[in-house]
Amino acid sequence: MSTASTRLPEGRYGRSSDERADHKLKIIGAVLAAALLALVGYFAYHYVGQNKISAEVITFDAQKDSVKVHLEVRKDAGASGYCTIRSQAENGSEVGRADFRFDGPATRIDRVVTLRTTSTGTTAELLGCHAD
Repeated sequence: MSTASTRLPEGRYGRSSDERADHKLKIIGAVLAAALLALVGYFAYHYVGQNKISAEVITFDAQKDSVKVHLEVRKDAGASGYCTIRSQAENGSEVGRADFRFDGPATRIDRVVTLRTTSTGTTAELLGCHAD
């Protein structure tokens, strides 16, 4: 018998084991991609959609015993909450930390706040904002 006569016809007896493995890998890849997309969507919703108050430090002016910080706050119309700011000395130690409250119907607030420090601060860092 020659090798040509013992060969099985293509496609007659179902898929080969390699084709079945490839198909399973494609299904697993699609399921994992869908799960990853759902996870990214969940975190995006909670970061953007549920964040009712956020802020950004525009400028700051370090003085001897305080730091004046210009904040731009964005919030929902009825939301109220606070933003935490800290200042550090040149050596990295924290010299001041305070919460500043933002209420009212305005959705965008520009305000200069004063953070008291125990010594000269060289930074003004926004640690985060939290809605009540």
